[in-house]
Amino acid sequence: MTNQKLTDPFTNKGTAFTAAERKQFGLVGMLPPRIQSLAEQADEVYRQYQQRSTPLEKRLFLMTIFNENRVLFFKVFSQHVAELMPIVYDPTIATTVENYSRLFVQPQGAAFLSIDDPDSIEASLKNAANGRKISLLCVTDGEGILGIGDWGTQGVDITVGKLMVYTAAAGIDPSSVLPVVIDAGTNNEKLLNDPLYLGNKFKRVRGKRYDDFIDQFVSAVEKIFPDVYLHFEDFGRSNAATILNQYKDRNLVFNDDIQGTGIIVLAGIIGALNISKQKFTDQRYLCFGAGTAGAGITRKVYDEMVSAGLSPAEAKKHFYLVDKQGLLFDDMTDLTPEQKPFARSRAEFANADKLTNLLAVVKAVHPTIMVGTSTQHGAFTKAVVTEMAAHTKRPIIFPISNPTKLIEANADDLIKWTNGQALVATGIPSANVDYNGVTYQIGQANNALIYPGLGLGAIAAHASVLNDQMISAAAHSLGDIVDVSQPGAAVLPPVTKLNQFSDTVAAAVGQSAVDQKLNQKTIESVTAAINDVKWEPTY
Repeated sequence: MTNQKLTDPFTNKGTAFTAAERKQFGLVGMLPPRIQSLAEQADEVYRQYQQRSTPLEKRLFLMTIFNENRVLFFKVFSQHVAELMPIVYDPTIATTVENYSRLFVQPQGAAFLSIDDPDSIEASLKNAANGRKISLLCVTDGEGILGIGDWGTQGVDITVGKLMVYTAAAGIDPSSVLPVVIDAGTNNEKLLNDPLYLGNKFKRVRGKRYDDFIDQFVSAVEKIFPDVYLHFEDFGRSNAATILNQYKDRNLVFNDDIQGTGIIVLAGIIGALNISKQKFTDQRYLCFGAGTAGAGITRKVYDEMVSAGLSPAEAKKHFYLVDKQGLLFDDMTDLTPEQKPFARSRAEFANADKLTNLLAVVKAVHPTIMVGTSTQHGAFTKAVVTEMAAHTKRPIIFPISNPTKLIEANADDLIKWTNGQALVATGIPSANVDYNGVTYQIGQANNALIYPGLGLGAIAAHASVLNDQMISAAAHSLGDIVDVSQPGAAVLPPVTKLNQFSDTVAAAVGQSAVDQKLNQKTIESVTAAINDVKWEPTY
């Protein structure tokens, strides 16, 4: 009993155990005599955090608190959410993913599933849950981690970090979440040759064996955790959309790379157009980097154009996808299923064969919106940006690749190259830009502004599925918050108000589910239902 109270991060209070609790749980003499409040503990943790010099050192310190005391960890995180977000999650988490096997201390409550052992899926999930009622599960197979690629079982760190944000931003009970990694092998030669690597040392399994394993996994999750919200994270290009499409119409599932990024970009575009007073259906959209995220965002913006009144055929005329081949054409044989609907006909262009780079495409199509998911640092050059700005008064430019070393352009350059006319959001935190007497606030196209509230709303409403109407409601609830009266206003609300905006998103999503009669239990008040499931970091 004694060891469990002090070693279980869900029950441990450390020096905050009262005198009565120390007697009750056999802790007398096992802690320093002074009894601290949670507020005192949080202040002490934050002071120690500030003494760490590098982002990695700061994150490793915070993880020791997370491993020991969940309430204390989330108290500190919630008090300093904007400051700690890039430490706890992206971009610092990229470093810990790359070094996971070398830094490994403990599994942090995650379930590790090996494709070699499908018969153990149920037992593994039950063991990791340890009797807890799971309402939110985040799973990755580690193939498409952030912008850094295939990291196999080390990608589990992404699911742990993602779930932390759900709790800090939206008040999801940390005892009700479960991080999961599916180890289907890795094609990362560095890992395959690393004697310390903790995952399976064979090439990635694909095809029927992989598909069957995913199906067994989803079935096991639904069986063991009824009404669970299943979040897919950082699956590879060849699997992400296929998995989502297979389950989204009958299970409560969400893919952050496809849907989450799409929602946050759509919200940013809505915010930008609220500032520029331009019409949504007049925009010409260029996607640079048409992988899982890029194609997913394109689909979400396209869906919104159709919702705004355009026919599918009319809407598709507004979209241009640029990938490693250049502008994507419908006669190319290597297009993904997600790229094909937006590929153009060569007959539309007199110089189709020359449209093999971004600048040539920008000159040919004159986009009003340009979104970068290419992970090509500096790809939005001055020549590209000034060419775009020459043909639209308020260019909407979102270089959202991350981490920092992969971003297509810096916000400071984009503002200056367009004489302050660009409406910018970046995938990383960007400082304000002072230019010609105006302070431009740069919105962060951070999925954390969306996915925590999305999950909270769906869970609170006991939704049976997460559909396009709920997703659109989420995007509009965020995009409509922009203060259009302020010069240099950001196109998205700041991460500093993450908790507040998560509630806004949750309310919109929950109400949409109820309005569509997708709630599996009676909901008298969406607000009350959200408040009923929210957790606060208190003893």
